[in-house]
Amino acid sequence: MSELCGSVAESRKRQHHRLLTRSVFFILFVLAPPLNLFRLDLNLGHFILFGFDWTLGLDALQRGTMEPVEAVVNLVLRVLLPVVLLVAGLFWTAWRLGRVYCGWLCPHFSVVEIINGLMRRAGGKPTLWEPQVLSARRPNGKTEHRHPLWWFVVVVAVAGFAFLWALVLLTYLLPPREIYGNLVTLNLTLNQALFLGIATLVFVIEFTLARHLFCRYGCAFGLFQSYVWMANKRALVVGFDRPRAQACIACGGACDDVCPMRLKPRQSKRHMFACTNCGLCLQACSQVQDNTPGGSLLQWVSGECALDVSTRDFGHRYTCTSTECFLTDRPVRMKE
Repeated sequence: MSELCGSVAESRKRQHHRLLTRSVFFILFVLAPPLNLFRLDLNLGHFILFGFDWTLGLDALQRGTMEPVEAVVNLVLRVLLPVVLLVAGLFWTAWRLGRVYCGWLCPHFSVVEIINGLMRRAGGKPTLWEPQVLSARRPNGKTEHRHPLWWFVVVVAVAGFAFLWALVLLTYLLPPREIYGNLVTLNLTLNQALFLGIATLVFVIEFTLARHLFCRYGCAFGLFQSYVWMANKRALVVGFDRPRAQACIACGGACDDVCPMRLKPRQSKRHMFACTNCGLCLQACSQVQDNTPGGSLLQWVSGECALDVSTRDFGHRYTCTSTECFLTDRPVRMKE
């Protein structure tokens, strides 16, 4: 798709947009409970949505002042219809774009990327489980300066994000004014203190050791997006310009190094099950191949052009009749 691929400048601009959407959504995630945009108040026993009580509207039925038909209408309008619309919208988005929420909005994935970058600065590896140290030379040609003192920053960031997540989740369940007030005055109840302590510890372990595993296998919403995306063989996916594979040999796997999920973007779609469509691999490839006549070897492809990535491991071999798959959003006939 021509509007989604191309020069280094376009890739950089796309990453700036992604940084903006992630930052805004992370702030929204933190502030939604205090602003009463969305939360579940366990004291009241119902949701708060945009400052209004979101209930089933069945209190009147229990008091005998509401007809059963009216109660059914309330259930349809307040529960069934919103859920159906929400699921349909998420399904449609994942069907076409995959885990775009994860790469462009998810506050957890934002933490994953930040910790990855800090760990690279500290020890040259984005995760503790990386088999070997990655090259200090970045795809843009600059050298990444590393120092063991960055481990202190890693520890502070992990602990800080873990506590923040525990605190925010607690405000989604109990009145934020009460929680923040008790925290400032050091007057938390025993249950509140236990929740914050245990949740912080769990998040410290997860952010340190298993943040990628959680994204791949532990996040129900992420798995939902992946399964829907996998079912659509023509969905947007990262495609590799195979006829020019020779130009890829000398780059040192720049696209592999920058992937936050530690995937290999040149592989088939089945191996990219957890791809978040963040586009960092495309940016890395466009930077490395900036002076190559054909430009980036990785591009967004969809429709017929996505079949090579989607069906390669299932006994089919689709090959573009030309390089048009990487130059236009016009459908290109494929042949087996």
